[in-house]
Amino acid sequence: MGRRRAATDPIYPRWIWIAAAATVALLIVGGALVLRTLIFPADSGDGGPAARNGTPPPAGEPLVQDAPAAVAGASPCIPLNILTSLENAEMVRALAAEYTAKPRNVDGKCVAPAVSQERSGAAAGKAAAQFPGVPAGERPTVWLPDSSAWLRIAGEGTGGNRSVPREGTSVARSAIVVAMPETMVTALGWDRQPPSWSEVFKMAGEQDVWERLGHGDWGKFKFGKASPLVSTSGLMALAASYGAAGGSVGGLDGMDLDAASLVEKVRAVELGTSHYMATPEHFLWHAREADNAGNVSEFLSAVIVDEKSVWDYNRGVVSEDGTTKKSGPAPKEPLRAIYPVDGVHVADNPAVVLGGDWVGNQQRLAAQDFLAFAVTEQGQRVVEASGYRSVQGKLDSGVAKTGRYAETLQPLPLPKAEALVAMQDSFPEVRKRARALFLLDVSDSMVQEPGLTKLQRAKDAVLKAVDHFTGEDEVGLAAFSHEGDGPLQPGIVSPVAPFKTNKGDIAAKLNELQAVEATPLFEAVSRFAGDQAKEYKDTFINTIVLLSDGKNDTRHPGDLGGLSEQLSHQYHSTPVLVFTLAYGPDADVPTLREIARASGAHYYDATDPARLGEVLGELVTSF
Repeated sequence: MGRRRAATDPIYPRWIWIAAAATVALLIVGGALVLRTLIFPADSGDGGPAARNGTPPPAGEPLVQDAPAAVAGASPCIPLNILTSLENAEMVRALAAEYTAKPRNVDGKCVAPAVSQERSGAAAGKAAAQFPGVPAGERPTVWLPDSSAWLRIAGEGTGGNRSVPREGTSVARSAIVVAMPETMVTALGWDRQPPSWSEVFKMAGEQDVWERLGHGDWGKFKFGKASPLVSTSGLMALAASYGAAGGSVGGLDGMDLDAASLVEKVRAVELGTSHYMATPEHFLWHAREADNAGNVSEFLSAVIVDEKSVWDYNRGVVSEDGTTKKSGPAPKEPLRAIYPVDGVHVADNPAVVLGGDWVGNQQRLAAQDFLAFAVTEQGQRVVEASGYRSVQGKLDSGVAKTGRYAETLQPLPLPKAEALVAMQDSFPEVRKRARALFLLDVSDSMVQEPGLTKLQRAKDAVLKAVDHFTGEDEVGLAAFSHEGDGPLQPGIVSPVAPFKTNKGDIAAKLNELQAVEATPLFEAVSRFAGDQAKEYKDTFINTIVLLSDGKNDTRHPGDLGGLSEQLSHQYHSTPVLVFTLAYGPDADVPTLREIARASGAHYYDATDPARLGEVLGELVTSF
């Protein structure tokens, strides 16, 4: 939310945002010449890898059949580590299970796939740095992000290193769509006539649209996007913003993305965003909680996500952290996937075999064998059953019905690497500005441990986090505790003001904070959220970042029910998002979750104090 990312950024260094992958070797195991030619085209002839773009037969022509070994290879099996995105981890695990359900023999050995998951942007950065600190045996052989965008960014970020292919073997497809509750889609008439991307963004900017259409009880138009720095849907949402602002969602490569006039138009488009979150799963988690409470419109009007996530949501599968999914009954009101008439970007789920020196010949052969299976008829059945379109565009009928998928797509071209990097680097400049108050618990428990105290860790983390704001953001600092029956103190220590004028004051006042005694959690949140609501600004994301290690421990009045009611009421008209960060093992997690939920924000878990900087770094992408 601030300056351009530099290699020295303390929380999200540039390598986190710059992706990498590596080469795919030339031979495929077992002499399956036809399949090898299909997936791994000939070398480019200059010593560098050719594009390994899995090109299946056209729709209507049969896919290659899986050809498992007659007898499984000998043990111990070849370990095959596969790193994939959060969104498609379940699909990749299902592919691995189906692959190993039949005998496999690679160089005389069986194969043992192991799937791990990471946000695409973060995984890209780790791959670019060759997974520092990770033992060689635990590093991945296969990287499978959910979009070729990350491969292109990787190649751009490594200075054109030919060992990093910009294309991979596509194993599945999922369109990036606008997801909305069905009643809202009907109210806008988009069930009969889908909008263009420009119309979507225009509607998001009309905050009183529901009142105008006779649905004032739905409050403001709440439009969510994920971070383009780590999420494919967030990156494609930003691409759509640029395309709409520039007059052509499919013509980004021909635009001057640095032109001041275009940047200003994109900033105007981004003003329609209610707030950003690290991943689309965060939005859908809160939408489901609002649906459980009887009114999904309290949290969500629209969010840009991949269509597979719509399928997950409509069948009752959500995730609070983007990693662990929970299944339950279907929501009371399903979401509808909207496909704008001028086209959609499509996540193509490309797989590449990494070329680091930790990838041995057997791992490379095993990786090629696994990827060959993924685009067979049997592998693609797994893909379709997992909520994706096959590489030929086919859909499982049950998935399509539950997910409200369109039968066919009008794909937009994926921008070139230069355009993708330029848009990512522009995000701190074009994103909606934040009006943020950092609120710190300074009770005695924050300094009780020996050595580096929780309070000092919190000070250090906040100081790093505020460095990600721009001069136009408005930032302030407050703290809370009290002694005996005394008043809440110290209260506001650096008023919310333009960051360019009070950055130094925040740092100085942060350093001066001292622990006091009690924890008037409810009183502090109620007071400062109310103050922020009174000073609410439509053109900013109004928010509080609450760091607390304990629970409401005070003789001052206040209760969670009353606080939740206040925050929910504010969210309807003057939303102040209270992001809560549970700090330390004694934090009252249920209370902090409820505070975040009632305000329309997200709860973050830093009960392990060593993760505070990492978690706070993720949190600041959510304003």
